[in-house]
Amino acid sequence: MATPDDQLYAPFRPRFVRYVSSASIAAATIGLMILLTVAPGTGGQGYARSSAAGMSVVVLAGIAFLWRQGSVRADVDATSITVRNLVVVRTFAWEQVLAVSFGTGDPWVMLELADGNQHPVMGIQRADGAHAASDARRLATLVALHGEAADHTP
Repeated sequence: MATPDDQLYAPFRPRFVRYVSSASIAAATIGLMILLTVAPGTGGQGYARSSAAGMSVVVLAGIAFLWRQGSVRADVDATSITVRNLVVVRTFAWEQVLAVSFGTGDPWVMLELADGNQHPVMGIQRADGAHAASDARRLATLVALHGEAADHTP
């Protein structure tokens, strides 16, 4: 049985983008296999090896992008938050995080950092609706428990 701490420290992962990425990866893989097998427009002779290799490279690059997009997340523990976005993975000690913002038009949550910068957390995305709002509140709770704001409470 999961304890409240297990739920509080569960990873932040988007739902919608994972489903779309997984379906798109499957469709691209099946489409490439069909394209290479049927080889339309070749009169039954099939594609030249270089053409087949070129198509495969393009589709595999697309699949790699989709996999990376589907694997965005934020992992938290008692000392830090590790944010894995599309390209960059960064770890912030809780003391570096001042607040969490999730404005009405924002596509994902933003961390307000002590150095004055913001950092996106693509693991909590607006497309997930109520689930995203709940995750944003959970992240704000963690910041209040561990962040710089917790150090300044009387």
